[in-house]
Amino acid sequence: MLAHTRSVYILEDGETASVTSSGVEVYNRERELISKEVFKVNWDAVKAEKSGYPHFMIKEIMEQPSAVRETLRSRLDESGRVDLSGELKLSREEMQSLEKIHLVACGTAYHAGIVGKYTTETLLRLKCEVDVASEFRYRDPLLDKKDLVIVISQSGETADTLAALRLAREKGARVLSITNVVGSTISREADDVLFTWAGPEIAVASTKAYLTQLTTLYLFAIYLGQNRGTVADKEADTLGRELAILPDLVSEIMQEERLKELRRYSQMLAGWENAFFIGRNLDFAVAMEGALKLKEISYIHAESYAAGELKHGTLALITSGIPVLALATQQQVLEKTVSNIQEVKARDGHVFTVAFSGEEGLEKEVDQVFYLPRTSDILSPVLAVVPLQLISYYTAVERGCPVDKPRNLAKSVTVE
Repeated sequence: MLAHTRSVYILEDGETASVTSSGVEVYNRERELISKEVFKVNWDAVKAEKSGYPHFMIKEIMEQPSAVRETLRSRLDESGRVDLSGELKLSREEMQSLEKIHLVACGTAYHAGIVGKYTTETLLRLKCEVDVASEFRYRDPLLDKKDLVIVISQSGETADTLAALRLAREKGARVLSITNVVGSTISREADDVLFTWAGPEIAVASTKAYLTQLTTLYLFAIYLGQNRGTVADKEADTLGRELAILPDLVSEIMQEERLKELRRYSQMLAGWENAFFIGRNLDFAVAMEGALKLKEISYIHAESYAAGELKHGTLALITSGIPVLALATQQQVLEKTVSNIQEVKARDGHVFTVAFSGEEGLEKEVDQVFYLPRTSDILSPVLAVVPLQLISYYTAVERGCPVDKPRNLAKSVTVE
């Protein structure tokens, strides 16, 4: 609609609008005329166009440095300290009294939630659970006023996530929403909201929304840690400064020479019907998102596994030449990950590894290594997922798939 208007009336459940040439009248469930404020859309219509790119997905991947930068803007001070006080209504006392966090989401947002669990437990030493939204309310979760439920949704209209939000509020828990859409139902019904500021995302496969969800979860965990006393000032400043340069590091990954590496690998991958993604710790969370991206747009059957689980059944699927994409960014488990990679190579699997620069010793263990610029292990998912997004895109193009609109999928899932 942006080419025609930026003014919108948002209807709540049960409301009806009468639209005529003379104006708009809005009525409630009782058919009573009510006053309604006009909502102003702040997205630029140009951002919802391809701008010379062949697909929205590659445009949105390339927009990730600016999307992350926008999400960080005004939330980091000059020293790198995170400040969300202007957005959150949570008092310091309420933050200190929290006993448990629940992260609830679907699809790609769920994978962001898994990263959020690792981050929350590492920085806050606070119990945290991650739930698929479609399962959350059917397991009758134990919730009370000392719990914080964080719902994550790109569109802010995801039906299962919205149902989880409403259940959480009914049970007395406080709800924080992380969404990309101002004025969305989830943003309006939550107690607090943090927007991701990714700009319009058109392609069904989420890329820049995912990266900005990760960024927002980091900001929140650091801010909460500062207020709960679990993140020291020095650590908070260091993480804040590293967050601030992430957009530049993402840009480094997208240099043309680096893209050529990924295109060459994708040409090989496109000939297969099965692929596997492995990793440990945060790398496993990234592996899950990488597998989802590949399967949803290239139609290649892709599975992700915790690398340490290979001996418990998965190795039976490793055959000569089969593509295995291994994430190896977590220093505390790097030796273990290399051991798992060796198990795959011993069965003649073809291993493509994503690792930080400086790990050149990996080259003799695998078939190909894609090096990332260095950052803290805890922030690695922001960088490690980018080559996997690009591999999925290039593979889908190589296979002639409809990249932006994969079969049977919708951008915003508004029904169960």
